[in-house]
Amino acid sequence: MAAMHRDAPTDELGKDGGSKASYTLSRALVALDPATSTQAEEFRALRTRVMARHIGEGRRALAVCASTSSVGCTFVAANLALALSQIGVKTLLVDANLRSPGVDQLFARSSPAPGLAQCLATPNAPFSEFIQDDVFPDLSVLFAGAKPPNPQELLATDRFAELMSFCLRDYDATIIDTPPANVCSDVNRVSTVVGYSLVVAGRNRSLISDVRTLIRQLENDRARVVGTVMTEA
Repeated sequence: MAAMHRDAPTDELGKDGGSKASYTLSRALVALDPATSTQAEEFRALRTRVMARHIGEGRRALAVCASTSSVGCTFVAANLALALSQIGVKTLLVDANLRSPGVDQLFARSSPAPGLAQCLATPNAPFSEFIQDDVFPDLSVLFAGAKPPNPQELLATDRFAELMSFCLRDYDATIIDTPPANVCSDVNRVSTVVGYSLVVAGRNRSLISDVRTLIRQLENDRARVVGTVMTEA
């Protein structure tokens, strides 16, 4: 779909106040940059494609996947979610990387909160109790939460599928960050439930063979790959 520059510093950008908590926003959230920013424009272009070819066709969830770590999967997921929210799309960003979560480093919360792991481990609790709806206008976040001892088992439960159904009903768009495919098979489970995936590759980092293998695995698991994004290291 597009090539994204991933050279933004990751120090603090500022704080966004909310009724329940405040967040320190990382400079890696380049979608917040001025309109003249090349990086922000790249995400606006990606947003346009996703709106036209995905959300505009009634597909309201998208798993962001990568074959290996350190190629910017979380960077793309967070900035795409933020870019969608900026045009009034009610968006939920879900950190489904229960092994090494990264969304909480981009939206650093002033106080800890339960997340996806606790949501999946608490069968009778309302899903809304675990979603932070005060992160940014039209942007809610379901953080990964405390690391569980059994991430694969949690994602394999019916409750995860029920959560995704809830997200499809309550949000215009749900963007799910996933762990790298070479670390675990969690990405396959997430993508199968979501149904659609966006694959991220890093220039001079990702092997074409690894990306092709990931796409083939996702499609074999009946997850449609809607496009690819290449990031700049």
